[in-house]
Formats: sequence, C-alpha cells, structure tokens
Amino acid sequence: MKIGRLLLRLTVGSLFIGHGTQKLLGWFGGYGLDATAQGFEAMGMRPGRRNAIAAGATETGAGAALALGFATPLAASGLVATMLTAINRVHLKNGPWVTNGGYEYNLVMIAAVLALVEVGPGELSLDHALGTERSGSGWALASLALGVAGAAGAHLLAEATPPSQPDPAQATGDGAAESREAETEHAA
Repeated sequence: MKIGRLLLRLTVGSLFIGHGTQKLLGWFGGYGLDATAQGFEAMGMRPGRRNAIAAGATETGAGAALALGFATPLAASGLVATMLTAINRVHLKNGPWVTNGGYEYNLVMIAAVLALVEVGPGELSLDHALGTERSGSGWALASLALGVAGAAGAHLLAEATPPSQPDPAQATGDGAAESREAETEHAA
C-alpha cells in the first residue's frame, strides 16, 4: 500500500498544482491571472483578482504539500475549500455530471484528499519522515470541517464586497460578457 498512497498523492497533488498554475500563470492551457480574475468577478467572487490569487495559490501550494505528504490534513482542508467554492459558484446549477459542467470531478477530488487524510500519507511522505503524520477519521472530519469553513468564508466575503466598477478601457462591446462567461466555466 506504500506505492498506492504515493501514486494517489502524486496524481491528485499534481493535478491541483496544474489547476492552480492555470489560474496564476496561464500554464497548461490556463487563462492566467487577469482572465481568471475577470471570470471570478463575473461569478460574484469579488474582488476577482484577490479571489483568483487565493484560489490559485491554495490549489498550487496545497497540491504541492499533498504530493509531498506534508501537513496532509491542512493541505486537504485548503483543497476541500476550493472545490466546495467551485461547486457552489460554478457547477451546482449543472447537476452532478461533468459532461454537463457538473460537480462530479470536484466531489471525486474531495473524496480523494479526505481518504488520504484518513489513511495517512504513508511511509513515503514528509509527514512520516518528520514524525508529524496525522491520520484517522477524526483528522479527516477536521479537514472537512475546516474546508467547509473556508468555503463559507470565501462565500461570505464575496457577498459582502460590492461589484467592481468596470474599467472603460477594458470594455469591448457585447462580446465581452459572453467571453467572460465562457472564461468563468474554465476559471473554477
């Protein structure tokens, strides 16, 4: 089981690193920070830039920590928070199936990171090497609770922040709203 947990951590962690750097840097076919920020604004995550940086940095940093097996319960809670926020803001209205833009993928990722917390990152992890490995149902529930609190906090902050005033220099006509709507689907 040593290799199985390592492969799961590396796969899920790497996917989150990629997802985060799509937002922050435009890597791996992503839109980059400016377009992601506009997409976040359009979905009500205001200010868009702050929320895009927070989501991208959380996915990148927590994904790296998960891949390394470092601070696994804390890394998982950050990833749960970003996935719950994505479900709430983008995917919930589309139902469960990813083929319809739904939240299926997000739930699988949440389940994977919580399963890793429950079973622990394994012997081939920094947590184990440092003697700081924490695992079990209690730690998984704590990660879930912290993730839910993080997603709720992001939602409340976004709702409390008034919409940004549009920059006239960035207005491009009727197609701009459609373009931002398409970017929103990819931003989360």
